[in-house]
Amino acid sequence: MPIINRFADFHDEITAWRRDFHANPELLYDVHRTAGKVEEMLKEFGVDEVVTGLGQTGVVGIINGKTDKSGKTIGLRADMDALPIHEKTGKPYASTIKGKMHACGHDGHTAMLLGAAKYLAETRNFDGKVAVIFQPAEEGGGGGDAMVKDGMMERFDIGEVYGMHNFPGIPFGTFAIREGGIMAATDEFTIEIEGVGGHAAMPHKTVDPLIIGAQMIVGLQTLVSRNVNPVESAVLSVTVMNVGEASNVIAQSARIKGTVRTLSAPVRDLMERRLGEFVPQFATAFGATATVNYRRGYPPTVNHPAQTHFAADVAAQIAGVDNVDRNTEPSMGGEDFAFMLNARPGAYIMLGQGDGPGLHQDTYDFNDEIIPIGCSYWVKLVETALPARQ
Repeated sequence: MPIINRFADFHDEITAWRRDFHANPELLYDVHRTAGKVEEMLKEFGVDEVVTGLGQTGVVGIINGKTDKSGKTIGLRADMDALPIHEKTGKPYASTIKGKMHACGHDGHTAMLLGAAKYLAETRNFDGKVAVIFQPAEEGGGGGDAMVKDGMMERFDIGEVYGMHNFPGIPFGTFAIREGGIMAATDEFTIEIEGVGGHAAMPHKTVDPLIIGAQMIVGLQTLVSRNVNPVESAVLSVTVMNVGEASNVIAQSARIKGTVRTLSAPVRDLMERRLGEFVPQFATAFGATATVNYRRGYPPTVNHPAQTHFAADVAAQIAGVDNVDRNTEPSMGGEDFAFMLNARPGAYIMLGQGDGPGLHQDTYDFNDEIIPIGCSYWVKLVETALPARQ
């Protein structure tokens, strides 16, 4: 595998950074230690400009190439935050903070981008500028959105932006990508059903919200099966139903919660509209009333065509043509890199780390053996997108 030799040389050093981040996980925007370490290291590497506090606790480093005749700046993004999970790996570098864990590999993403930044600051074998973006609050906090709203793209004149995520279950050292939707929108809904409570022995005098809710849950599945084009993708999952407390009482009200996942804006709009139409009409048919509170989360992560093909070609330089899946199955999980892709063209790629516990599991651990591969991808992407000039 033609990784850059320099990364093989300081593989152990980058691994040590990663394991330090792993042992000291931080949540959402409260990534002050991690961001501080990133800032300190970027300055130590000789990065030309280091800006902190973007999107609350994000960090951006600007690396100038040997020349800037292209006038172009590309962004490379890593996420820094961990998850509220109690780690059970038993590793010597396991989390030292109870209830917090790097269970998604953001420690590895941060370390790999730092490794790439060190190399790029040493060699500067490109024409233009690189923005290395270290983002807080990917895990539900919308840190990517916060950085975009803070004017990051305009401030640094970023023209294209790229993201990378490790994935267990994808063969070690291979890459997977696709044009269009690769990760789903992460919307949530709450349904409030209001019926007529009463004695459980006299159900004819009530309007039972439990029965209505149970029937509604089944009916909600038709919003996908009978509304969404079968060649499109959508998931509606009901995950919570709260109703009643006593065995001899029919409750007055019920609450249903769930999530909707979609891969395109039109299907997302369709699901929100049909949910809003279906729920109150369904309840009315039973003599009850119902309302829906639909909350949009992360938008779909949609890869731009030209940048997707470019990223796949770069990955093929590292892993070989046969080790790049250019039409991988999309994931119905969410990713707030979507906000950056909505602001600028770019692409999000998956790097396989082989078999092992999946993301967000308490036994998950980032595979340090993929570090030279990920670092090499970042550098090749820069040097190919911004070729050096005399």
